[in-house]
Amino acid sequence: MRVLITAGGSGIGHAMGAAFAAVGAQVWVTDLDVSQVPADWNSSVVDACDAAGMSALFAAVEAEWGGLDVLCANAGIAGPTAAIEDVELADWHRCVSVNLEGAFLAAKHAAPMMKRQCGGSIILTSSTAGLYGYPNRAPYAAAKWGIIGLMKTLAMELGPHGIRANAICPGAVEGARMEGVLEREAAAKGMTRDQVYDGYASGTSMRRFVEASDIADMAVFLGSDAARMVCGQVIAVDGHTENPDPKI
Repeated sequence: MRVLITAGGSGIGHAMGAAFAAVGAQVWVTDLDVSQVPADWNSSVVDACDAAGMSALFAAVEAEWGGLDVLCANAGIAGPTAAIEDVELADWHRCVSVNLEGAFLAAKHAAPMMKRQCGGSIILTSSTAGLYGYPNRAPYAAAKWGIIGLMKTLAMELGPHGIRANAICPGAVEGARMEGVLEREAAAKGMTRDQVYDGYASGTSMRRFVEASDIADMAVFLGSDAARMVCGQVIAVDGHTENPDPKI
């Protein structure tokens, strides 16, 4: 199994790489920083929303591997935490570009490769923010809703070619990115970091954050033959979010 993961240098993407490697897959990851990538993985420094860079990446993948079985379009940034009137257009553009246009570019280049081999699995990383409105996170929520629309279209367009497309919607995931979100929300709302954390956790049935490995395990399933008839699905891995913003 040949697996390409965008933003695989750390966090969820790195966990995906480790999980696929553990089942014997060949792994290729991209990121702006690949210093923590294991030596037995392929890696490339590429900005997910750089059209020329992404084109060159897929040309390299095809030249070395001759095809691609699984694409995990995982690149994303948190974007600004602010009331809508305080969001700068430049910040909106950057957030939507990385989260949505990055997934588009990855799928655009993966599709012809997968069509030639009459099969493949495209896994897009959305978010529970793509399932609910999210106060003070307008650019991020809009991009993650867009991911779901993109995935549904890919499933319909590529399914006849044996290519499956699905989206994973992580909830609040333990790690550096979420810590930044917690700190910014705490500052914006006059709360402590722990109060915001507890608010997120209490909004789930399981009363805790998700681990990156939980997302990775779902990606491995969706990339496997065990999921051969799973297509066009939005799968939340979030401990069941009951209320997307219980703090308010």
